[in-house]
Amino acid sequence: MIPVAFLASVMLFLLLKITPGDPVLIMLGEQATAQNYEALRHDLGLDQPYPVQYTRWVGHVAEGDFGKSIRNGAPVKDEILARLPATLQLGIAALVLSLVIAVPLGILSAVFRRTPLGFCATAFSQIGIAVPGFFVGLVFIYVFALSLRWFPPGSYTAFSDDPGQWLRRLILPAVTLSLFGAATQTRFIRSGLLDTLHQDYIRTARAKGFGETAVILKHALRNALIPSVTLLGLQIGAILEGAFIVESVFAWPGIGRLAVQSLGARDYPIVQAVVLLAVFVFLIANLLVDIAYAYLDPRISYVRGRG
Repeated sequence: MIPVAFLASVMLFLLLKITPGDPVLIMLGEQATAQNYEALRHDLGLDQPYPVQYTRWVGHVAEGDFGKSIRNGAPVKDEILARLPATLQLGIAALVLSLVIAVPLGILSAVFRRTPLGFCATAFSQIGIAVPGFFVGLVFIYVFALSLRWFPPGSYTAFSDDPGQWLRRLILPAVTLSLFGAATQTRFIRSGLLDTLHQDYIRTARAKGFGETAVILKHALRNALIPSVTLLGLQIGAILEGAFIVESVFAWPGIGRLAVQSLGARDYPIVQAVVLLAVFVFLIANLLVDIAYAYLDPRISYVRGRG
């Protein structure tokens, strides 16, 4: 995790530095003088060589200091913490919803693979992977918000203020964000089950008189979920990545929308902090996936043999 995090931080720092646009000019506006321009660059540390800027930035991040926003001067950590609850609510809802959709669909599409149900599940996985999230979100807004008026078209209401309104505003963005993960998981679960159902131990379980439901759920599904668990680790990070688009479409005040707004304003400290947070979410999720392998498959062990 350490070398990956280091390389990701270096690439993030360099990519933002070569992005067109000057944050100093954005802050000062068109009336900036040469003296004001140079003074502000010095105050922000942007006149230092890139290695010096990177070292200072990493040192502050290690201390929990992500700097201050270039737009309003507020601490970056406070800006992220204020938006983080909304993103967590949306991300957790989308992740749970994707699993609720994918697990039964994947099982049914494997067991009834040559029936209309199996073809519908396969079609769902193909469409869910192919159609981009922003398009799905716009279609949902047009159909369910503007035409049918079942849900609000966007914005956010805190759960503590109005739980009912919070749920109504959460449904459309959560479903939009969950579809890609649900479609991908459906395909992986189906493929894993099809491979597992032809193994010798499955035939042995059937020969012992176990019912088909018990064979699938207790014997086949556990091993078939190993590729899906790998994908789940990627999905946890991808949900934060997808929130950049979905939150912008639905005006959801999370850190994804904050990053998009900050990128347009060349507010580098906020963009760096948000992307670095996404990198660490990916790394931690994949670490937890590696640990989960040993539970799902007893043949996998991370303990070195002795002797």
